[in-house]
Amino acid sequence: MWATGAKDTVSVLFIEDDEVIGRHVEAGLRSHGYAVTWARAGGSGLAEAGRSPNDVVLLDLGLPDMDGIDVARQLRNEHPDVLILILTARSEEIDVIEGLDAGADDYLAKPFSMNVLLARLRAHLRRRPPAPAGPDELVRIGDLTVDTAARRCHLGDREVELRPKEFELLAVLVRHPEEAVSRESLMAEVWDENWFGPTKTLDVTMSSLRRRLQAAASDAPVPVALPVLTTLRGHGYRLDPPKP
Repeated sequence: MWATGAKDTVSVLFIEDDEVIGRHVEAGLRSHGYAVTWARAGGSGLAEAGRSPNDVVLLDLGLPDMDGIDVARQLRNEHPDVLILILTARSEEIDVIEGLDAGADDYLAKPFSMNVLLARLRAHLRRRPPAPAGPDELVRIGDLTVDTAARRCHLGDREVELRPKEFELLAVLVRHPEEAVSRESLMAEVWDENWFGPTKTLDVTMSSLRRRLQAAASDAPVPVALPVLTTLRGHGYRLDPPKP
């Protein structure tokens, strides 16, 4: 579920056990028109997520009752369209990658400024899925069919479940088959033209997209022709036709 555009309609579930940070972020979000529910542990945060839909989850990794990575993974499985932004004091690259791979859309290292957090939220919410545009937005390459109007992906006769950013990344590439698409172009179209976050977000999302498509191809009851997501080192990515 996504908000309709005005920021005062955006609902935020904030999962953070630190009282000082919690009060500061809650007050900052409310002062900018966001509706905030603050949970102080992973279990209570998951319970709140189940009680009512949210547009955004701000998630601390260092929670008292469970690891935030596990919370992110469960949130993504149960609420595939929610925007998950991790707030973490863990700045090692492996922790960031693990969080993104668990289903988070972005991360912000502590300490952070409220202005940067608000800018990140605005950037992501500007990129929320557009309304369906019509039947001419169906593209087929090999046995892969991408319907950007319905936001659905099929491999052969089976639907492939993709996360929002995975689908948007694939949708950009299928519109430019066999063309080199730069990292900068992909970040601008899938995330935001003013994006200033880590570009490793793109690499993690691409790796996850590849795994899902390859798993779907392996599980298909008959052989399928799967296009190839080619890495262009130092430039970006290209979607190539299936190998003969």
